[in-house]
Amino acid sequence: MEDFEEDLVEALKDVVKAGSWQCVGEAARFYSEDGEHIVLVRTEDGRFWAMDSSCPHEGGPLDQGDIEDLGDGKLALICPWHYFDFSLETGSSSTGLQNQVYSVRVVDGKLYINTPSRLSLYPVPVAKKTKQDALLPMETKLESSENSLCFWATKILSTPDPLEKVALTKQVQSLWDTGEITEIGECPPPAQPSRIDSLTVVEPGKIKRGKGGTQASRIALLHSMANIEQWAIDLSWDIIARFSTFKLSSGDSLPREFFCDFVKVAGDEAKHYELLEQRIKELGSSFGALPVHNGLWQSAGETSHDLLARLAVVHMVHEARGLDVHPQTLSRFAAQGDTSSVKILEVIYSDEITHVAAGLRWFTYICSKEERNCVATFHDLVKLHFKGYLKPPFNTEGRKTAGMTEE
Repeated sequence: MEDFEEDLVEALKDVVKAGSWQCVGEAARFYSEDGEHIVLVRTEDGRFWAMDSSCPHEGGPLDQGDIEDLGDGKLALICPWHYFDFSLETGSSSTGLQNQVYSVRVVDGKLYINTPSRLSLYPVPVAKKTKQDALLPMETKLESSENSLCFWATKILSTPDPLEKVALTKQVQSLWDTGEITEIGECPPPAQPSRIDSLTVVEPGKIKRGKGGTQASRIALLHSMANIEQWAIDLSWDIIARFSTFKLSSGDSLPREFFCDFVKVAGDEAKHYELLEQRIKELGSSFGALPVHNGLWQSAGETSHDLLARLAVVHMVHEARGLDVHPQTLSRFAAQGDTSSVKILEVIYSDEITHVAAGLRWFTYICSKEERNCVATFHDLVKLHFKGYLKPPFNTEGRKTAGMTEE
């Protein structure tokens, strides 16, 4: 028997040497030369598993997620952002998404991962931002009329209470739409929006979810959505304030319609938060009863210096991925007979299509004015600024309604 085991080890060594296997030691996360990240997981039974560490939904950090037993011994890695499950064995998710998994072997006491890309313990170096690219500190805030859109955008960003943020958003949207606010103004936003002190903010991997199919798990999912909508309100006002002085290569400013579109987006996101917050109350809980994370604001910081990047990543990737997962999310609530939540999700879905369309419209507008190739520019910016991978399934119908193509 010992001879057989030795022969097996030698045979495995030959496979490792001949294939794309790489010895990786015992680190938990690796970086590949093509920019992808791989997370290595060791379960309690001593087995090893490896998959892409960015959630294919919105790039959540799977290396900070929890391992959950889905039953029948099937283990899944749970995304800490939106609680999507990914089978350690196949990479498949109950949401319909698919993550890339990699074969792992232990040979002669050494750990190997099968991937054609060269792995490293350190990320691929990226170009450093210049001082001009950095976020403007609050101390440099410029004087701006209290009747300007940017003044109110900054005020809303600095409002910690979510319901006050919603109320102010509705008020400013009404004043803008009726012409009582006419000046766009100039007022740099804060580096990060304010949040109430009682809100428990934790690392993404520390947020737990239920097993699914219970009221508690529905509350957790609605709570997560409400947190996203609160950030979405802020992202809308941030793009208004941060890029109010943006100039095209021709020297022209953005047309007024740009600001009209994102005031509407802010109003929609405020409506979504209010609907979700009320539904959470109806189910016997409240917003803030569960921990939240601020991982989604990373996209704002990553694209703070580049309007095209902001439009591409936030509106044409993040919001479009929201369209992709809508059918599965809706079916979960429908299967539990939660018609009230289903109606809210349908409202959100309808509005989000217009948000993707707005991002696409202004991305295309700027590219056209600056004689850039829209598709190539989009892919370049996403590759540079989006911390995840765009993988199927895609909601083709929803994306087409928003004006997106398969390119």
